[in-house]
Amino acid sequence: MSPSARPEITTIDPVDEETSTKDQAEAQRSTMLRGRIWPLRLATEHDAEAIRSIYNAEVIGSTATFDLEARTEAQQLTWIAEHQGAHPALVALDGEDVIGFGSLSPYRDRPAYSTTVEDSVYVASTHRGVGVGHAILGELVRLASEHGFHTVIARIGAANAASTSVHTKCGFVMVGIEREIGRKFGRWLDVAVMQKML
Repeated sequence: MSPSARPEITTIDPVDEETSTKDQAEAQRSTMLRGRIWPLRLATEHDAEAIRSIYNAEVIGSTATFDLEARTEAQQLTWIAEHQGAHPALVALDGEDVIGFGSLSPYRDRPAYSTTVEDSVYVASTHRGVGVGHAILGELVRLASEHGFHTVIARIGAANAASTSVHTKCGFVMVGIEREIGRKFGRWLDVAVMQKML
Protein backbone atom coordinates (compact mmCIF):
# COMPACT_ATOMS: atom_id res chain seq x y z
CA MET A 1 0.00 0.00 0.00
CA SER A 2 2.96 2.34 0.38
CA PRO A 3 3.55 4.46 -2.77
CA SER A 4 6.95 4.34 -4.49
CA ALA A 5 8.44 6.63 -7.09
CA ARG A 6 8.34 5.19 -10.62
CA PRO A 7 11.35 5.90 -12.82
CA GLU A 8 10.73 7.73 -16.06
CA ILE A 9 10.58 5.27 -18.98
CA THR A 10 12.45 6.44 -22.06
CA THR A 11 12.21 3.27 -24.17
CA ILE A 12 9.49 0.69 -24.64
CA ASP A 13 10.29 -2.99 -24.93
CA PRO A 14 7.89 -5.99 -25.03
CA VAL A 15 7.93 -6.28 -21.22
CA ASP A 16 6.97 -2.61 -20.89
CA GLU A 17 4.12 -3.06 -23.38
CA GLU A 18 2.81 -6.05 -21.45
CA THR A 19 3.03 -4.12 -18.19
CA SER A 20 1.28 -1.15 -19.80
CA THR A 21 -1.56 -3.40 -21.02
CA LYS A 22 -1.96 -4.87 -17.52
CA ASP A 23 -1.95 -1.38 -16.01
CA GLN A 24 -4.62 -0.25 -18.46
CA ALA A 25 -6.79 -3.30 -17.70
CA GLU A 26 -6.42 -2.66 -13.97
CA ALA A 27 -7.32 1.00 -14.45
CA GLN A 28 -10.46 0.03 -16.39
CA ARG A 29 -11.44 -2.45 -13.69
CA SER A 30 -10.90 0.17 -10.98
CA THR A 31 -13.06 2.64 -12.89
CA MET A 32 -15.88 0.09 -13.06
CA LEU A 33 -15.63 -0.67 -9.33
CA ARG A 34 -15.28 2.93 -8.18
CA GLY A 35 -18.52 4.40 -6.89
CA ARG A 36 -20.06 1.05 -5.95
CA ILE A 37 -21.73 0.67 -2.59
CA TRP A 38 -19.86 -2.04 -0.72
CA PRO A 39 -21.99 -4.13 1.66
CA LEU A 40 -20.67 -4.28 5.22
CA ARG A 41 -21.52 -6.58 8.10
CA LEU A 42 -20.11 -7.60 11.46
CA ALA A 43 -17.34 -10.18 11.21
CA THR A 44 -17.96 -13.73 12.40
CA GLU A 45 -15.72 -16.72 12.94
CA HIS A 46 -16.66 -17.87 9.43
CA ASP A 47 -14.70 -14.87 8.08
CA ALA A 48 -11.51 -15.87 9.92
CA GLU A 49 -9.64 -17.33 6.96
CA ALA A 50 -10.50 -14.48 4.60
CA ILE A 51 -9.48 -11.86 7.17
CA ARG A 52 -6.30 -13.78 7.95
CA SER A 53 -5.39 -13.96 4.26
CA ILE A 54 -5.78 -10.19 3.78
CA TYR A 55 -3.88 -9.41 6.98
CA ASN A 56 -1.02 -11.86 6.45
CA ALA A 57 -0.36 -10.46 2.99
CA GLU A 58 0.44 -7.15 4.73
CA VAL A 59 2.52 -8.83 7.43
CA ILE A 60 4.70 -10.51 4.81
CA GLY A 61 4.79 -7.84 2.13
CA SER A 62 4.30 -4.36 3.54
CA THR A 63 4.70 -2.01 6.47
CA ALA A 64 0.93 -1.47 6.82
CA THR A 65 1.23 -3.56 9.99
CA PHE A 66 4.24 -3.78 12.25
CA ASP A 67 3.60 -7.48 12.89
CA LEU A 68 6.54 -9.59 11.75
CA GLU A 69 4.99 -13.07 11.86
CA ALA A 70 1.92 -14.28 9.99
CA ARG A 71 -1.18 -14.75 12.09
CA THR A 72 -2.27 -18.35 12.76
CA GLU A 73 -5.83 -19.62 12.43
CA ALA A 74 -6.13 -19.86 16.22
CA GLN A 75 -4.85 -16.30 16.66
CA GLN A 76 -7.33 -15.06 14.07
CA LEU A 77 -10.26 -16.73 15.81
CA THR A 78 -9.17 -15.18 19.12
CA TRP A 79 -8.95 -11.76 17.44
CA ILE A 80 -12.53 -12.08 16.14
CA ALA A 81 -13.77 -13.17 19.57
CA GLU A 82 -12.14 -10.07 21.09
CA HIS A 83 -13.80 -7.76 18.55
CA GLN A 84 -17.43 -7.96 19.56
CA GLY A 85 -19.84 -5.57 21.23
CA ALA A 86 -18.45 -2.06 21.67
CA HIS A 87 -15.21 -2.98 19.89
CA PRO A 88 -16.52 -4.60 16.69
CA ALA A 89 -14.88 -5.95 13.57
CA LEU A 90 -16.50 -5.42 10.16
CA VAL A 91 -16.03 -7.06 6.79
CA ALA A 92 -16.70 -5.57 3.36
CA LEU A 93 -18.11 -7.83 0.68
CA ASP A 94 -18.00 -8.18 -3.09
CA GLY A 95 -20.74 -10.73 -3.60
CA GLU A 96 -19.88 -13.47 -1.12
CA ASP A 97 -16.17 -12.61 -0.99
CA VAL A 98 -14.59 -10.71 1.91
CA ILE A 99 -12.53 -7.93 0.30
CA GLY A 100 -11.60 -5.90 3.37
CA PHE A 101 -12.04 -5.63 7.10
CA GLY A 102 -11.72 -3.13 9.89
CA SER A 103 -12.02 -2.96 13.65
CA LEU A 104 -12.22 -0.78 16.72
CA SER A 105 -9.92 -1.68 19.60
CA PRO A 106 -9.33 -0.22 23.05
CA TYR A 107 -6.68 2.50 22.73
CA ARG A 108 -4.88 1.66 25.98
CA ASP A 109 -5.48 -0.68 28.93
CA ARG A 110 -5.69 1.96 31.67
CA PRO A 111 -9.28 2.89 32.63
CA ALA A 112 -8.95 6.61 31.91
CA TYR A 113 -8.52 5.76 28.20
CA SER A 114 -11.79 3.81 28.04
CA THR A 115 -13.60 6.51 26.01
CA THR A 116 -10.97 6.33 23.25
CA VAL A 117 -10.70 3.68 20.55
CA GLU A 118 -8.18 2.91 17.82
CA ASP A 119 -9.22 1.89 14.33
CA SER A 120 -7.63 -0.56 11.89
CA VAL A 121 -8.59 -0.97 8.22
CA TYR A 122 -7.21 -3.44 5.66
CA VAL A 123 -8.32 -3.93 2.06
CA ALA A 124 -7.46 -6.79 -0.30
CA SER A 125 -5.01 -5.78 -3.02
CA THR A 126 -7.65 -6.55 -5.66
CA HIS A 127 -10.02 -3.86 -4.35
CA ARG A 128 -7.87 -0.88 -3.42
CA GLY A 129 -8.67 2.61 -4.63
CA VAL A 130 -12.36 1.92 -5.19
CA GLY A 131 -13.86 3.13 -1.91
CA VAL A 132 -13.75 -0.04 0.18
CA GLY A 133 -11.48 1.41 2.88
CA HIS A 134 -13.55 4.60 3.02
CA ALA A 135 -16.75 2.58 3.47
CA ILE A 136 -15.25 0.49 6.28
CA LEU A 137 -13.76 3.47 8.11
CA GLY A 138 -16.95 5.52 7.79
CA GLU A 139 -18.95 2.73 9.38
CA LEU A 140 -16.38 2.26 12.15
CA VAL A 141 -16.63 5.95 12.98
CA ARG A 142 -20.43 5.72 13.02
CA LEU A 143 -20.30 2.72 15.36
CA ALA A 144 -17.76 4.39 17.64
CA SER A 145 -20.10 7.36 18.02
CA GLU A 146 -23.13 5.10 18.50
CA HIS A 147 -21.32 3.21 21.25
CA GLY A 148 -20.57 6.43 23.12
CA PHE A 149 -16.84 6.82 22.51
CA HIS A 150 -15.36 10.31 22.59
CA THR A 151 -12.56 10.03 20.04
CA VAL A 152 -10.93 7.65 17.55
CA ILE A 153 -7.17 7.36 17.07
CA ALA A 154 -5.44 6.03 13.97
CA ARG A 155 -1.78 5.03 14.06
CA ILE A 156 -0.55 4.71 10.47
CA GLY A 157 2.83 3.94 8.98
CA ALA A 158 3.87 7.42 7.94
CA ALA A 159 4.71 6.29 4.39
CA ASN A 160 1.18 4.92 3.91
CA ALA A 161 -0.29 7.81 1.91
CA ALA A 162 -3.40 5.83 0.91
CA SER A 163 -4.43 5.22 4.53
CA THR A 164 -3.64 8.80 5.52
CA SER A 165 -5.81 10.03 2.65
CA VAL A 166 -8.76 7.79 3.59
CA HIS A 167 -8.59 8.95 7.20
CA THR A 168 -8.44 12.60 6.13
CA LYS A 169 -11.55 12.10 3.96
CA CYS A 170 -13.33 10.66 7.01
CA GLY A 171 -12.55 13.74 9.10
CA PHE A 172 -9.37 12.70 10.89
CA VAL A 173 -6.64 15.27 11.46
CA MET A 174 -2.91 14.73 11.90
CA VAL A 175 -1.82 15.23 15.50
CA GLY A 176 1.78 14.07 15.35
CA ILE A 177 4.56 11.88 13.99
CA GLU A 178 6.34 9.28 16.11
CA ARG A 179 9.85 9.06 14.68
CA GLU A 180 11.59 5.73 14.03
CA ILE A 181 9.57 3.76 16.56
CA GLY A 182 9.32 0.61 14.45
CA ARG A 183 11.77 -1.47 12.45
CA LYS A 184 10.80 -3.80 9.62
CA PHE A 185 12.48 -5.01 6.43
CA GLY A 186 15.76 -3.58 7.72
CA ARG A 187 14.62 0.02 8.02
CA TRP A 188 13.30 2.40 10.65
CA LEU A 189 9.64 3.37 10.39
CA ASP A 190 7.77 6.48 11.50
CA VAL A 191 4.13 6.39 12.62
CA ALA A 192 1.61 9.11 11.86
CA VAL A 193 -1.00 9.65 14.57
CA MET A 194 -4.39 10.90 13.36
CA GLN A 195 -7.49 11.64 15.43
CA LYS A 196 -11.20 12.25 14.98
CA MET A 197 -13.32 13.75 17.74
CA LEU A 198 -16.85 12.34 17.91
